[in-house]
Amino acid sequence: MYRTGTTTADTRISAAGSGTRTACLRAGAAVCLFIALLAGSRMAGAQDLEPRSYVNTPVGLNFLIGGYVHTEGKLEFDPTLPVADANYHMDTAVLGFAHSFGIAGKSAKFDVIVPYSSFSGHAEVNGQQRFRQMSGYHDPLFRASVNFYGAPALTVKEFPNYHQDLLIGASLQVSAPLGQYDDTKLVNLGNNRWSIRPQLGISKALGSWVVEVAPGVTFYTNNTDFNRGGTFEQSPLYSVQAHVVHGFASGIWLAVDGIYYSGARTTYNGVRGDTLQSNTRGGVTLAVPVDRSNSIKFYAYGGTSSRTGTTANSLGIAWQYRWGGGY
Repeated sequence: MYRTGTTTADTRISAAGSGTRTACLRAGAAVCLFIALLAGSRMAGAQDLEPRSYVNTPVGLNFLIGGYVHTEGKLEFDPTLPVADANYHMDTAVLGFAHSFGIAGKSAKFDVIVPYSSFSGHAEVNGQQRFRQMSGYHDPLFRASVNFYGAPALTVKEFPNYHQDLLIGASLQVSAPLGQYDDTKLVNLGNNRWSIRPQLGISKALGSWVVEVAPGVTFYTNNTDFNRGGTFEQSPLYSVQAHVVHGFASGIWLAVDGIYYSGARTTYNGVRGDTLQSNTRGGVTLAVPVDRSNSIKFYAYGGTSSRTGTTANSLGIAWQYRWGGGY
């Protein structure tokens, strides 16, 4: 089952670097604040903790996914900047569809995820409260994955004889600039740019336990219509996530999840900010089958350490319905 919902990156604009000081002098503390909120909110879904993402699945199955996640975060700024008490929260509903198929005898999947959020952020800038509230669609996510080792394409009837050992796969995820965006606002749910994330997945079964590692990198195109015609750039975000999954005879499985990500430094109108990320997050995922076609998943994630001292926590639930493939 696919994890749906959002996770929030941790960012900060620091006055320690001369480039950031110049950016703040040019754009003002409010712009610096909202660039940080922007970088945080826009990372939603970019480095999601997703156990069993490359698990082998019988071909011809369809999955309908609905979910909800609540995320809260706090941004810690350099004391030399006139920004304090920067907080935000986001409630997100997610609808997704996935289909499993075979390529050259290898199992593969395609999925699309469409999130809709209500976002609220506030901070004190130069002694004045600044607010941003909005609701709308995020950019949709499209992903194709293939398991090219250890996961042959099997029908539902053939699948009971399959037992995982070492599995290696890869995926390519693309976000399209179709979400809510207003160039007169500094923070939006849509990115007004494309992103692409290639990822490698490695999964090793050890009895009822599975250990998974998935390194990846996300590349971004530029937003050339940021803040009334400005240019917003972001360097690649490198990430590696790991999961330890235990499966029970009842079909329930429990995972301990972790991710480390680094990079994604932002540049505004040619001035690079001190927004380099180097953070970790951890959490747990519990999946419970309801019947042959339905299952429910619960998950909780939080920041464990960060370069910026920022915290973000998420709680979510997802429902999955599957059909097809002679199932």
